[in-house]
Amino acid sequence: MSVTGTSTSTGTGARTGPGRGRRIVLWRHGQTAWNLERRFQGSTDIELTETGVGQARRSARLLASLNPDAIVSSDLKRAAATARQLATITGHDIAYDAALRETYAGVWQGLTHDEIVVQFGDQYAAWKRGEPVRRGGGELETEVADRAAPFVLGHADKLPAGGTLVVVSHGGTIRTTIGRLLGLESRHWESLGGLSNCCWSVLGEGARGWRLLEHNAGTLPEPVLGDDD
Repeated sequence: MSVTGTSTSTGTGARTGPGRGRRIVLWRHGQTAWNLERRFQGSTDIELTETGVGQARRSARLLASLNPDAIVSSDLKRAAATARQLATITGHDIAYDAALRETYAGVWQGLTHDEIVVQFGDQYAAWKRGEPVRRGGGELETEVADRAAPFVLGHADKLPAGGTLVVVSHGGTIRTTIGRLLGLESRHWESLGGLSNCCWSVLGEGARGWRLLEHNAGTLPEPVLGDDD
């Protein structure tokens, strides 16, 4: 799926100068058993399934053809194992960091989607409306963005002109990071939609900041032709 948008010309997402033309690929980890059970993982450290390892291996072969300059990853097992598939092909070291972990969601963690709706229906509904909610007593989405987005930008700033950074993380963290880098209000972040296991989104840097070039993609990005037609 290809989505093109513009970021604001001020704020966290704005960049000008010799680094223009850089790309950030935000790649969600492969499948876990809790994904299959629709169980909220959050910061719980869950391994990939065998299928998840296969997903990571296939996606890594595609992303390697982008010739990434650097790889950074959440230090949780499911993301780290996904990142290693790409590092094996490219030969890059991986910078692991807790800043890229999934949202900590307190007592929601380990519950299925249906259990959350039954036990925390009002809280769940408020979150879906875009209200600031500490799901399960955990982190606000803006707090996730506060830790993840600066970490991603710090590594993007080290890229050469036209360089590519691959960020291996989690669905919620990727969504909040994209929202922050595009300069969107936090209540609109949910409208970006989720990522399937081992799919990715691509941000490209232009004269007015970061733009969303691809979202929930499973194939290599293609140039957008005539996007105003």
